[in-house]
Amino acid sequence: MSADAGADARGDTRDDAASGELVLVTGGSGYVGTHVISGLLRSGHRVRTTVRTHGPTTSAAAGVRSAVAASGVDPGGRLDIVSADLTTDDGWDDAMAGCAHVHHVASPFPSVQPDNADELIVPARDGTLRVLRAARDQGVKRVVMTSSFAAVGYSHKDGAEYDESDWTDPEDDNPPYIRSKTIAELAAWDFVAKEGDGLELTVLNPTGIFGPALGPRLSASTEHIRAMLEGEMSAVPRAHFGMVDVRDVAELHLQAMTHPAAAGQRFLASGDRTVSLLWIARVLAEHLGERAARVPTREFDDERAREAVGVTERVPILRTEKARSVFGWTPRDPVTTILDTAESLFRLGLVKS
Repeated sequence: MSADAGADARGDTRDDAASGELVLVTGGSGYVGTHVISGLLRSGHRVRTTVRTHGPTTSAAAGVRSAVAASGVDPGGRLDIVSADLTTDDGWDDAMAGCAHVHHVASPFPSVQPDNADELIVPARDGTLRVLRAARDQGVKRVVMTSSFAAVGYSHKDGAEYDESDWTDPEDDNPPYIRSKTIAELAAWDFVAKEGDGLELTVLNPTGIFGPALGPRLSASTEHIRAMLEGEMSAVPRAHFGMVDVRDVAELHLQAMTHPAAAGQRFLASGDRTVSLLWIARVLAEHLGERAARVPTREFDDERAREAVGVTERVPILRTEKARSVFGWTPRDPVTTILDTAESLFRLGLVKS
């Protein structure tokens, strides 16, 4: 089955020698996946992407096609959609066949944290191992995996500075999503070290991902902006966190795919400043006028509310010099990211303007 997909990554990050190679993107109908696909297509690659086998697969394929149209990329015959699910081995060897590189983007992210942590941990860990095992068996050169700051900065440490050397302790009493991302990444590194047989792994650890949506499937972060604009939040929890633009995450994926210095490395991805939910609301109000008339104007202190959105009250200091020095990566200004997010929600009809 063929389809098209894409997004907006700045600049031409392609390696000319690799241009035209077949690349697999897992979870291609998702928020990050559509942007990664778009960047690859813009760079001249052929792309194969997976959608889940359970549920309306044809609807997922249509969503990818719609994202292509929104991104302005014409893939021609360079994009295929196949069925594969993180919870089963079926389809993964076929999905990997002939692929030079893999971007493992798919991972469960619930709107509500489950009572049973294994509902998230097991598919995140086992799905990652399925992807890596099939990649190894099919001769893939490198897997670039989207992990999260959740795997970096949610265990106690002296001070508030974080970089790639930091790890969340998977045994700590964190919400299931945070534990799932940590356990999945640890399992990935362990697999490559013990069973990888030469397979290369690069991991990206983004903070809160914002930026324009190409379709109705939103990240948890962009869902907060939608809720603010729709007046569904009368106040926001007091919390501070890093922000990174989804287009900048996609750019890192493309650069990490072929850069010699990226093999075996983690890269923390975040913008130039730490933000808060109230700061986001104020940016919306300042720049969007009447369209942001319903955004919250106050915050409250509630530990359970912070836990629900996966943030803390402490103001983190995020060191991203590694991505900047290795790739020459320069993230977008967070105000631009927030406003582009909002405009995409209006354009898609997800918020009434």
